[in-house]
Amino acid sequence: MVDRANGVGGPEAIRNVVLVGGSGSGKTTLVEALALATGSVNRAGRVEDGTSLSDYDEIEQRQHRSVQLSVVPVQWGGVKINLIDTPGYADFVGELRAGLRAADAALFVVSAAEGVEGVAGSTRALWEECASVGMPRAIVLTHLDTARADFDEMTRTCQALLGGGSAENVLPLHLPVYGPASADGHRPATGLVELLEQKVADYSTGERAWKEPSQQDLDLIEEARARLIEGIIAESEDETLMERYLGGETIELSTLVADLERAVVRGSFHPVLFAAPAAEDGLQGLGTLEMLELMTAGFPTPAEHEVSAVHLANGSKPTPLHCDPTGELAAEVIRTSSDPYVGRVSLVRVFSGTLHADDTVHVCGHGSGTDHDVDERVGGITAPFGKQQRPLGEAVAGDIAYVTKLGHAETGDTLSGTGSPLLIEPWQMPEPLLPIAIRAHSKADEDKLSQSLSRLVAEDPAIRVENNDRTHQLVLWCLGEAHRDVALERLRTRFGVQVDVEDHKVALRETFAGKASGRGRHVKQSGGHGQYAVCEVEVEPLPEGSGIEFVDKVVGGAVPRQFITSVEKGVRAQAARGVATGYPLVDVRVTLLDGKAHSVDSSDAAFQTSGALALREAASGSRIDLLEPIAEVRVKVPDDYLGAALTDLSVRRARILGTEPAETGRTLIRAEVPELELTRYAIDLRSLTHGVAHFSRDYLRHDPMPAQLAERVRQESVSA
Repeated sequence: MVDRANGVGGPEAIRNVVLVGGSGSGKTTLVEALALATGSVNRAGRVEDGTSLSDYDEIEQRQHRSVQLSVVPVQWGGVKINLIDTPGYADFVGELRAGLRAADAALFVVSAAEGVEGVAGSTRALWEECASVGMPRAIVLTHLDTARADFDEMTRTCQALLGGGSAENVLPLHLPVYGPASADGHRPATGLVELLEQKVADYSTGERAWKEPSQQDLDLIEEARARLIEGIIAESEDETLMERYLGGETIELSTLVADLERAVVRGSFHPVLFAAPAAEDGLQGLGTLEMLELMTAGFPTPAEHEVSAVHLANGSKPTPLHCDPTGELAAEVIRTSSDPYVGRVSLVRVFSGTLHADDTVHVCGHGSGTDHDVDERVGGITAPFGKQQRPLGEAVAGDIAYVTKLGHAETGDTLSGTGSPLLIEPWQMPEPLLPIAIRAHSKADEDKLSQSLSRLVAEDPAIRVENNDRTHQLVLWCLGEAHRDVALERLRTRFGVQVDVEDHKVALRETFAGKASGRGRHVKQSGGHGQYAVCEVEVEPLPEGSGIEFVDKVVGGAVPRQFITSVEKGVRAQAARGVATGYPLVDVRVTLLDGKAHSVDSSDAAFQTSGALALREAASGSRIDLLEPIAEVRVKVPDDYLGAALTDLSVRRARILGTEPAETGRTLIRAEVPELELTRYAIDLRSLTHGVAHFSRDYLRHDPMPAQLAERVRQESVSA
C-alpha cells in the first residue's frame, strides 16, 4: 500500500466517517482523542480555548462550540480515516447534511451523562437525519468519566429511542470495567471486556494491555454476549445460522465478525461502543483503539457509497458513479470558506477519478447563471488538519481534500472533466424558516453588502436572501437564532460589513369592504400656468386575486380622452402606496364617472394627482379591511408532543385542517396559519418539542385581519 504524502494508495485504504451528535456530547474531544491515539498529534487541544483540531474558526473560539464541519485525517493500520466533525446544534443541520454527503459511515456520539431527555431531543432528530440517507451508524457513549454516567441505562435508552422499535439491532460490543471507588463513591471506567472475543482490555496505565478474563468477568458478560450473538445472527444472510445456534452449535468467531461487519455496512445493525479521553497527553483514551478498529475493519469503503450524476452533454438519466481513481473525474464541493490570504477555499469529496493540482475542471451547479457553468483551473490541493494545510499532489477517488482558487465554485457544485461535464444530484438542504430583516449600517456598508451576502450564501446555502419588493426589506432567512447570530457575525468579521437588524414586516394588503365614492379636486392658481383637474370615482370590492381594475364611464367629454389614462395612473400609484395604513390596495374596481377640465391649466400631472385624491377621499368615507397572508403549514411532530403542538397552533389563530399518521410514532398536522404568527415559529416549535418536530409552509391567500388586530396596525402606522 502506497502512502503519498499523507495520501493513500486507493479507495480501499480510505474511510470517511462523520461524527454526529447533540451539542456538548463530546464529538470534538473524541476527534482529539482519536488523533492522539493514532499519533497524528502529541497533545490534545481544548474546545474551551480554541486549540482543538476541529474548532479553529474565530466564531467557534468565542462561542466554545462547533458551527461548521471540519475534517481531521488520521492514519491507522495502513488506512486513512477522514474524521468529519459536525456541529451538534440544530441550527447548523445544513453542515451536518454536508457531512453526511462527504461520509460513508457515521459515528454517533451520545453523552452517557445527559439522560433520557437529551437522547429523546436533539439526538433522536440527528439520528433520523442519518437514517433518511441510509447511513451506516455506530453509537459511542462518552463522558463515562463523570459521576452521573450510567452505561447500562444509556444503552437501554439508545435501544428504545434509536433502535426503530427493536432493541436487538442496537447492542454493545464491549462492557466497561470499573476501577476502585473514589472518596465520593464514583467508580471510573478503567478498561473494557470484549464480548465476542471474551478478552479484557486494561487502560489503567494509559496504554491498552490485554488480560485474560476472570470468572467474575465471564459471569458479567454471559447474558450480554448471548444477546449480541443472537442480534448478529438475526442479521446474517445465512438463514440456517440461527437454527444451528439455537441447536447448541458453537458459531465460529470469524463467522460472527464477518456477519457483524456486513450488518453494520448495510445499516441494519448499530454497535454500541464507549470512550473516555486520556487524563494526560500521550496516553491512550479508553475505547479509542476499539473505535479505530471498528472504523477500519467494519465501516464501508468509499466504493460502497453510491452517488448519481447526470451527463450534461446528452442529458442522460442519472447513473451511479464508480469509485475508480482511473475513471472520469466527478467531485463535489462539500463546503466553501473564505481565507483572507488564499481567497475562496473549497472542501471537496472526490467520488470518481483523480483530481490533480493545476488541473482545469468544469464547475457546474444547480443554481442559475454562468457562474455555475464555467471552466476553472485548480490551484493547490491540501489535506485539512486543523489550522494546518498539508500539501497534496492529488486527491484520489474516495478522498476528501481542500482545493484553492476555484473562484466560482459554491457549496454543492460539481467538479468534472472539461470534455464530459457532469452534474451530481444535490443533497437536500433544510428550508430556512426564520426571517431576519437587515439594513446596512452606513453608506460604506451598503456598497459592500450585496457582494458580501453573495459570498455568505456561497459558503452557507442554508441561508436564503430575499429582497422583498412589497415590504422593501432585505431579509435573511435562517434556521434559528444561533444560525442568525453566526451569519451576522460573519458579515461583520469576515466581510467587514456592519448591518442593523429591524423588525420583520409581513406583506399586508388593504381592500374596500363595500362600495364608496370620492371626488378628487386639484386646482391651483398662483399666477402663470396653473393646475386644474377634477374627477369623480366609484370604488367597489372584487374577489381575491382581481388586483386593481379601472373602468372609464365618462360621457360627454367631461374628462378629455388624453387624460383618462392620467387618472388611471394616479389611481394605481395611490393604490400601490395604500389608502389607510401604507399597505398596497388590492382587489377593487375603480370607475371614473365624471370630472372637469380646463382648456389651459389641465395636464397629465394634474389629473394623476386628482385621481389619487379621489381614491383617498373614497377611502376616508368607507371601511378599509386589512388583509393578512395565510400560509398552509404542515407540522410533523412526535406523538408525545401532538397535544402541545395543537394547543400552540390554536394560540396562533390557526385553522386545523386535519391530522394524519406519518412514519412510526409521528403525526402530520395540516393547518392554515396567519403569517404574522409564524415569524418566530421555527424557534418556538423547536423549544416546544426539544428539536424533534419540523414544519414547512406555503403561501395560500390573503384573508381579512380581525378588527382588533387591524386597529392596532392602523395605530402603529399613524404613530410611525
